[in-house]
Amino acid sequence: MLALRDPAQAYRRVDFEARVSGADQRELVRMCYERVISSLGSAIHAHGKGDNSVKSKALTQALSALTALQVGVSGEDTMAGALAHFYTAARHAVLDSVLEFDGRTLRNVRQDIIDIAAHLMGGDH
Repeated sequence: MLALRDPAQAYRRVDFEARVSGADQRELVRMCYERVISSLGSAIHAHGKGDNSVKSKALTQALSALTALQVGVSGEDTMAGALAHFYTAARHAVLDSVLEFDGRTLRNVRQDIIDIAAHLMGGDH
């Protein structure tokens, strides 16, 4: 099955799966942020090049990572509520861009994720 795919893509998938299997909760959150940031950047770039296949795949990956972040929110404090609300709004923005692409909104969501990741994860982005 891997032989039918792009070798670089197969390597990235194996690398990602290995990182997931050995990750603690904090690292999983970091990986989700990385995936959203990367995927939204890829979607924006692909849209500019007119590559709908790559754009669609990137938007799907961003949605998956946002869903994982949204499901992982726990607690009843203000931060948990704010994150849950933000992830829901971000998912809606990405879903809306599946039907009618809005690069400006996606760039804003991507930057917000970068800012949140930097704040919550210690400034690694």
